[in-house]
Amino acid sequence: MSGHRSIEETEQAVRAKLGDLPLRREQMAAVAGLYRAAAAVRQHVENSVLRAAELTWTSFVVLWVVWIRGEPETRQVAEEAGISKGTLTGVARTLQGRGLLERKEHPADGRLALLALTPEGERLMARIVPEFNAEEVFVTAALSDDEAEDLADLLRRVVLQVETRGAERRLELLDGQDPPPRRSGRRPRH
Repeated sequence: MSGHRSIEETEQAVRAKLGDLPLRREQMAAVAGLYRAAAAVRQHVENSVLRAAELTWTSFVVLWVVWIRGEPETRQVAEEAGISKGTLTGVARTLQGRGLLERKEHPADGRLALLALTPEGERLMARIVPEFNAEEVFVTAALSDDEAEDLADLLRRVVLQVETRGAERRLELLDGQDPPPRRSGRRPRH
């Protein structure tokens, strides 16, 4: 692939660039590896299984959360999928338009909405989850079952650290202030 650096080349470039900076390199390598592995797996699965089903990674995750949870509230789906409520709105509309998802009014609180798979959405998930899992097996083929289990446990520990201590750490870094609003990265128009 043109312009693509191997992981070894990238690690060598990082070592050359960082030189003598006082950094915890093992932790940097762990987080960089986590990010790179996640991106590689996501790209592989999107370009194999999900593309054939005309799904993005995010739309699959939304379907997965709804499939597993039954009829969750939209805010729960957004939180579990790791996306904003605004992003969920767009993804849900697309999936509704394809006849895979339906939005329902909450029975106890009309201000809230629930999401549910349609019968077509249920059929799609029953078909695609085994295909998705086959690719999970493929991308972890270099690991033994015990190593895959160890990796899953280590990643759970990383997630648990962020879930249990992340808010406290962010407050510490921001001197107790709320974080500034997110920016899209676009420059303001003048």
